[in-house]
Amino acid sequence: MEEKGAIKTVDKSITTMTQLVMPNDTNHLGNLMGGNLMKWMDIVCAMCAMRHAQIPVVTASVDNISFKGPINLGEICILTAQVTRVFNTSLEVYVRVHAENTLSGNRRKCNEAYFTFVAIDKVTNKPQPVPPVQITNERQEELFNGALRRRELRLILAGRMKPQEAKDLKQLFA
Repeated sequence: MEEKGAIKTVDKSITTMTQLVMPNDTNHLGNLMGGNLMKWMDIVCAMCAMRHAQIPVVTASVDNISFKGPINLGEICILTAQVTRVFNTSLEVYVRVHAENTLSGNRRKCNEAYFTFVAIDKVTNKPQPVPPVQITNERQEELFNGALRRRELRLILAGRMKPQEAKDLKQLFA
């Protein structure tokens, strides 16, 4: 068992969830309803965040969910989540969504998004510090480096930061 609060690699908390798209999951066209996909994305990201933080988390924000293509009745929906960066009491999780045709085995990417979670103490309901994340490859480093810009943009859009206060985003507009 890992020591609580210790630095963890991204790989320690990668979480994959699969769902078979059933009739009650679909719309009138036989495609997975967007709301069901968003729910599954939130669940897999929350599991990933809790595996990293080792305490309960709550969803704080979700970045732009764009549907790239339908996921059809009878296909397998594969959702994979990984921590990209930890801030003090929050962490960002990236999720990729693929659909797999059960007859051919072919997979296609259907969606991706970034979720932000805040770690919460069960007794006090107050935000709690999250252990740092250690990156181990180039892709993780890309996601880690981009997380600061995404965070600043989220804070600006939420009115919690003035654009001129952004450090990392400023470089994009200078």
